[in-house]
Amino acid sequence: MTSGLPFYLADVFTEEMFGGNQLAVFPAAASLETRAMQAIARELNLSETVFVFPPDHPGHTRKLRIFTPGAELPFAGHPTVGTAFVLASIGAVELRGRSTSLVFEEGVGPVPVRIETDGGRPTYCGFTAASLPQLGPPPPPVEEIAAVLSLRVDEIRTVDLAPRGASCGVPYLFIPLRDEDALRRSRLDPGVWRRSFSSSWAPQLYPFVEQGRPGADIRARMFAPAFGIPEDPATGSAAAALAGYLSAALVPGTDTLRWAVEQGIEMGRPSRMHVECDRSGDQIVAVRVGGRSVMVAEARLAVVPGGPSVQILADPRTMRS
Repeated sequence: MTSGLPFYLADVFTEEMFGGNQLAVFPAAASLETRAMQAIARELNLSETVFVFPPDHPGHTRKLRIFTPGAELPFAGHPTVGTAFVLASIGAVELRGRSTSLVFEEGVGPVPVRIETDGGRPTYCGFTAASLPQLGPPPPPVEEIAAVLSLRVDEIRTVDLAPRGASCGVPYLFIPLRDEDALRRSRLDPGVWRRSFSSSWAPQLYPFVEQGRPGADIRARMFAPAFGIPEDPATGSAAAALAGYLSAALVPGTDTLRWAVEQGIEMGRPSRMHVECDRSGDQIVAVRVGGRSVMVAEARLAVVPGGPSVQILADPRTMRS
């Protein structure tokens, strides 16, 4: 079988294959309708699948539609970074010198993207958040927050940092924990989540600790049952919102804050995201998130009687990257 709709698999926010967050990118999806895109995303069952279209605005690069197995998202970080990497790797976008700027159209609006290259190959991709971080209303009681993570109340920090929702297009509840042991033992309780979080302002849960392995400032996990994602190994949209959450707890200043965030350790898919937050006094003026990616495979999806089928066509080592 050589016909069918081509797509690519990449691992995002990692330098090693089979780490980071998996992503499927369909670089020429103009023939697909919404129902088909959702069905394909459910079939592939990755955290996100991206479908690429020509832009609506002639000054933009591409239009992206991003689907989890359960819903379409207005914005997501690792699909934005991974799509830039894939399009650059297959020669679908022109690379100009050591740094190339693109603009992706997403549900939140135009998203600026930067691709850094070495020898004509993409080495680092990052985005500037289209929506600046917004803090949400007070979260559910700390007793419910502890219960939804299967932890004790005293394992949730509530003094210098406290649970609070924030969003750069997708809202997350950021939950500071006492130590890495609590983070490792966190287990989502579906009953508590349905009762107290499923209809809250920030139903996606992002427990974290301010420590990690060498070179990482934050270690985190992310649970998003509303999107059909039991746990996510790397969440760029959450990293962008995390910048707003952490900045709000600091003394205002005109500076650039930086964090290295690791995620996915407990899943066996270690990821690393680099986050920058530009501030002017008590205002955030820009948030950027980026990282490295690796190509995994080229494939084609064909519609056949009984449903879609997938055939791997190429060893990723033979692909342009």
